[in-house]
Amino acid sequence: MTDETRSSFLVRRDDWSQTRFETTDLEALAPGQVRLRVDRFALTSNNISYAAAGDMLDYWGFFPAEEGWGRIPAMGFGDVIESSHPEVIPGERVFGFFPMATHLVIEAQDVGPTQFVDGVAHRSRHALAYRQYGKTTADPSYEADREDQILLFRGLFLTSFLVDAFLADHEGFGAETFVIGSASSKTAIALAFLLSSQARGRVVGVTSSRNQEFVAGLGLYDEVITYPNVKSLPNRVRTTFIDHSGDGEFVSALHHHLGDQLGHSCIVGATHWNAGPRPANLPGPEPAFFFAPGEIKNRVEAWGPAGFQQRLAEGWRRFCDSTDAWLEVVRGRGAADVERVYREVLEGRAKPSEGHVLSLWERDAR
Repeated sequence: MTDETRSSFLVRRDDWSQTRFETTDLEALAPGQVRLRVDRFALTSNNISYAAAGDMLDYWGFFPAEEGWGRIPAMGFGDVIESSHPEVIPGERVFGFFPMATHLVIEAQDVGPTQFVDGVAHRSRHALAYRQYGKTTADPSYEADREDQILLFRGLFLTSFLVDAFLADHEGFGAETFVIGSASSKTAIALAFLLSSQARGRVVGVTSSRNQEFVAGLGLYDEVITYPNVKSLPNRVRTTFIDHSGDGEFVSALHHHLGDQLGHSCIVGATHWNAGPRPANLPGPEPAFFFAPGEIKNRVEAWGPAGFQQRLAEGWRRFCDSTDAWLEVVRGRGAADVERVYREVLEGRAKPSEGHVLSLWERDAR
């Protein structure tokens, strides 16, 4: 790896177990372009959800690759190392959506004191939230010694924060109980934190037997059950279901068990990406995919931009502090570590207590 080449991690779009690394020469910048050195990024089950929704929501379109291959996006920190835009200064550190790579070239637009936006044509159709690069020097929620937690959780927390706000806006769809599928996933943990801290109702987590003890030990769920025991849930209690697993058999079993007692069925993620699809025409409400960018628009309209940021920042600080009790950050560097961790996450072998922060650089440039 040199400063004159770019390395990138790619997966087969039709078989995510097939991977490779691509190395190319760095291209000269055109006017308005900015080169970012991707310092580090987080790799969690949420990244596998991006691949699962890659065609439906065009996650493959963020950082296109050659036919048949794709780059899975990740939340990362990058540093401006070269700029042909007069308002973007080399040395600025930013947080945003990156490929798992060593570099990213963007077309800087809407440059302001707090952020700039990638205006490249193939990303212009995507939601603004995915194209913004926030400057750490202007981010009131940024703490240098919290960078790992920011990478691992801030994007996921935003999703959970929006789900919680959506549920509150609809008065929980009348639920006394909230059931969360794939309860050990980090997005689910953040949602459980929000629901339990605001006493919105009884919170039940559903997880594997391997992760049951860990999930119960978080103290965020009133009850933790395993997938085969879904029929132990009371079926005469109004319930809202939020699923992060994408496991069709589990979703079907829960719908058949609870039926019309389900107030809402919300699909957020797909940690069980290799499970079978859910059948059509399930009892109860039709499962609805939760689209975070659309809910951001709703929240900003309801609370105003400043009100949205204030509520988000307050919730983030509380949740971030709470992760100190259980989170073990695991750092990795170089292609071998990225490949190894990717396979652990893809195959469901990653420990839920661990948070993997990775870099394709063999050594830290900072």
